[in-house]
Amino acid sequence: MMDIGYTMMTEQAGPRELVEHVVEAERVGFDFSVISDHSFPWLESQGHAPYAWSVLGAAARATSRIPLMTFVTCPTFRYHPAVIAQKAATMQLLSDGRFRLGLGSGENLNEHIVGSGWPSARVRLAMLDEATTIVRALFTGEYVSHRGVHFQVDNARLWDLPDTPPPLGIAASGPRSCELAGRQGDLLIATEPERELLDAFDAHGGAGKPRIGQLPVCYDPDPQAAVDRAHEQFRWSVGGWHVNAELPGPAGFAQATEHVRPEDVAKAVPCGNDVGAVVEAVRAFEEAGFSELALVQIGGEHQRPFLRWAEDELLPALRER
Repeated sequence: MMDIGYTMMTEQAGPRELVEHVVEAERVGFDFSVISDHSFPWLESQGHAPYAWSVLGAAARATSRIPLMTFVTCPTFRYHPAVIAQKAATMQLLSDGRFRLGLGSGENLNEHIVGSGWPSARVRLAMLDEATTIVRALFTGEYVSHRGVHFQVDNARLWDLPDTPPPLGIAASGPRSCELAGRQGDLLIATEPERELLDAFDAHGGAGKPRIGQLPVCYDPDPQAAVDRAHEQFRWSVGGWHVNAELPGPAGFAQATEHVRPEDVAKAVPCGNDVGAVVEAVRAFEEAGFSELALVQIGGEHQRPFLRWAEDELLPALRER
């Protein structure tokens, strides 16, 4: 049976609220949790972007069972890979072995703040490949020095290491990133139920490894209110990752989606309180071959009602299917 997870979406809630939400998600029975790592929201209407790693540390100590995971963090611009390795090792200790490190090549939306420019997708993937190699080397506990194309490391070492390093997930959206994920990752991360991605992952070493997807939903007893909120806060998602990775700020996403209609978003996002609609959307990921799926409830102020609905109706229906 596919595991069903809960997303702490940092773009739509503050740090204290995110921790409260994941505590409740653990209580109602979600199988795992993931967190986004942003410096900006996609749209100003979302209104938040706290530091994900502080939230993760608090969540690790406030929960006891639910696994935690970055979905995803970029180890190449805002963060040096040696710093990512230290943060991930510390999180694995704080969570008593419940942490997985999800990595990706990033979005201009978040990484532009350090003023390093925004290279082509090919270069960004090469940087991710090199960064992942550095992280894995530091997880051995040995001293690491590295002179690469994109990064330098001088005599680094992690002094607090867990017995088992956190598994590495690699986000993929095309053939080159699937090759990288199969070769470097312990699991695949993707946001679309595309069998071709999983086949490419398998062909490059991913066979038998977990593959984790993500599905936005917008629960509300009033279906029209759900559609309106999904349009207000999540219309950016209809552009696809090849577009979303390039735009530099919320104003760009607002302009790029000014002609997206509420009904366009409703076609892609289950809206309202129809459990069957969510079950059908989940089935698409299951049939594509995903082993885990993280749900995103749209609207930071609407997490508590969603979690009650998940406990009473949604999770039982998903497990009975």
